[in-house]
Amino acid sequence: MKTPQGIQRALDRMPYNLANTAWSPRKVLAENSAHCYEGALFAAAALRANWYPPLLFDLEAEHDTDHVIAIYRQDGHWGAVAKSNFTGCRGRDPVYRTLRELALSYFHGYFNLRKERTLRRFSVPFNLKYFDSRQWMTTEKPVWFVAEHLFTIQHFPILAKGVEKNLSRVDDRLFRGECVDRATK
Repeated sequence: MKTPQGIQRALDRMPYNLANTAWSPRKVLAENSAHCYEGALFAAAALRANWYPPLLFDLEAEHDTDHVIAIYRQDGHWGAVAKSNFTGCRGRDPVYRTLRELALSYFHGYFNLRKERTLRRFSVPFNLKYFDSRQWMTTEKPVWFVAEHLFTIQHFPILAKGVEKNLSRVDDRLFRGECVDRATK
C-alpha cells in the first residue's frame, strides 16, 4: 500500500461489509472488510501514511445512498480511492483537473436498484486531521461522528436545473455489468 493504486488493490481484495457499522481504519484492518464509508476512511489513513493529506469527498444522491471516497492530488490532478458494492464507483486515476470533473466521472455508473441515475451533489474536500483528537484512525469505537460531519459541509450541484427530468434509466446491460460480484444479504 505504498501508492494510491496499491491502496485501491488492497480495498478491492477486501469483502464488502453489508453491516450498518462505522469502523475505524484500524478495525477495517482487523476485520479485513469494509463498505464505502469505512473504505474511504481506511484509504484516507493509508494515503496519509504515504504523505498525502487524509481527504474525504462526499457524493450525495437522491433516492439512493451517498458515496464517500478518499481523494488525493498528484501532479495537479485529482484521483480517488474508494470501496463500492458496484463496479464503476470505485477508485479513479489522478487525471481530473477539478473536483467537479472527478465527481462527474461517477455519474454514469451511479444509480439505484430501480435503475434511476441518482448522483446530484458533491462536497468540498474534508481533511480528516480535524478529527485527530478523536483518534478516527485507531479507535475501537464507531466513527459515526465523521459521517455526521459530512452532512454539514458545503455541497455543490452536479446537474443544471431542469436536467433531471431528461435523465434516462440505466439499461439492463449496464446494470448487470455494474453489479458483477455485488455482495447481497
